[in-house]
Amino acid sequence: MDEQAGTTGATLDVEHRLVEANRTYRERFGFIFIIFATGKRAEEMLRDLESRLENDRAEELRIASEHQMRITELRLDKLLAELEQHG
Repeated sequence: MDEQAGTTGATLDVEHRLVEANRTYRERFGFIFIIFATGKRAEEMLRDLESRLENDRAEELRIASEHQMRITELRLDKLLAELEQHG
C-alpha cells in the first residue's frame, strides 16, 4: 500500500530521526507508532511522532486507535472500490 509514500524522498537526517523516534516510542509505550500517513510528508510524520512521545500511555492508546480506525476505513474503502470494479 502507498499509505506511507510520504517517507519517499526524505532526507537522511529525517529518516534517521524517524528511526530513532520510532525506537523510543516502542520502548516508551510497548507498541509500534501508528499514524494515518496518507498525504503526510516524512517531516510531518516525524513532528507528529515526536509530539506524541509526550503523551501518557492511556492518551496515546486513544490516539493510536483513532489512527488505526482511519487506516482500516481507508483500506476497506479501497477494497470495496476494487470489488466494484471487478464485480
